[in-house]
Amino acid sequence: MRTARFATAVALTASIGLLTACGGDDGSTTNADGDVVITWWHNANTGEGKTFYDDVAAEFEAEHPGVVVEVSAMQHEDMLTKLDAAFQSGEAPSLYMERGGGELQDHVEAGLTKDLTDLVPETIDSIGGSIAGWQVDDRTYGLPFSVGVVGFWYNKALFADAGIDTPPTTVDEFDDAVAQLKDAGITPVSVGAGDKWPAAHYWYYFAMRECSEQVLSDAVGTLDFSDDCFVRAGGDLEQLVGTEPFNAGFLSTPAQSGPTSASGLLATDKVAMELAGHWEPGVMQGLTEDEQGLGDDTGWFAFPSVDGGEGAPDAALGGGDAWAVSQDAPDEAVELAEYLLSDDVQKRFAELDMGLPTNSSASEFVADPALAQLLEVRDAAPYVQLYFDTAFGPSVGGAMNDEIALMFAGQAGPQDVVDATQAAADAEK
Repeated sequence: MRTARFATAVALTASIGLLTACGGDDGSTTNADGDVVITWWHNANTGEGKTFYDDVAAEFEAEHPGVVVEVSAMQHEDMLTKLDAAFQSGEAPSLYMERGGGELQDHVEAGLTKDLTDLVPETIDSIGGSIAGWQVDDRTYGLPFSVGVVGFWYNKALFADAGIDTPPTTVDEFDDAVAQLKDAGITPVSVGAGDKWPAAHYWYYFAMRECSEQVLSDAVGTLDFSDDCFVRAGGDLEQLVGTEPFNAGFLSTPAQSGPTSASGLLATDKVAMELAGHWEPGVMQGLTEDEQGLGDDTGWFAFPSVDGGEGAPDAALGGGDAWAVSQDAPDEAVELAEYLLSDDVQKRFAELDMGLPTNSSASEFVADPALAQLLEVRDAAPYVQLYFDTAFGPSVGGAMNDEIALMFAGQAGPQDVVDATQAAADAEK
């Protein structure tokens, strides 16, 4: 959380407003005092990020008398579960984080998400090309506030201890680095396979290196996974897992919640690297007592290239988060979404290293050098492939992630991943 998928321990800052509010005559949600209530769910639930969003809510209330913003900040996976339940029960929050792709299309087809195209045209124009992942049939249903890419975050000091002077750029070099770290008594990699999607990112990236952009693009549209490059991707992953690079108990390790999570292990010098997205510095800061994460020891390198692969070696896996408004939300929720994309709010978002802002005026304020590097990588990539489980939708993506998790456990092979994914895709057709 993926997507962003930055989060730590659960911390609800307010109750879900829909449980305490009643409907107004104009169709908006109001409380007993007649105030318009906006319920806002996000996953910046610790540290400076949580405080920042609380401040933003207070600012919006001050500028909009008669409006109350009820904020719920929660751990990412819990937020996704609660969102699914809320949509099914008809009690969706007014403003929520939307990851785009097939998930968004499902929400749009079900009439759950408000069309913002004609409501905030200037804000949409200011976002530029990043808006595409949150459009369906050329209509815009989300305002992306952070779009980034996935790569390996690493501990520079531990790399130096193992005698690794330069981050690996190829799979062979990566395997060599794993061996060097092991020889130095350092656990090479953490992975939160207990949450499945962090493990799935490895298969996604190998598929991007093995498959051409056209094959991947066609697969999103046709849900056809018959190209042999998908099987080759599984073979690459099977070989990597066989080198045993991961932390002890990785099959049940959570992604981001607590010091023993994959992010926590990296933040506390227990492992040398982790494959994660642009959210990782912010997550790690929330998992160390000094709120600095790895600090100056934070490094980043791209997923390595695969010899003979048909994919672009500098293509990036990524995506981000957008603010979306539920269909029955009050008009003021749209105004809050637009405020969150304003120059000032995005500047402060960038200064806190909470992600990679989409407002171009805020890019220069990204303080963390590693995140600033990711901005350059994002903008220079020939294309950024949306996370597969988002691009293909929850049914196909879920089946894919489940089978990849079994591969990490040694209970599935390369063809099994393709077969499970294709079976779920055929059921969708």
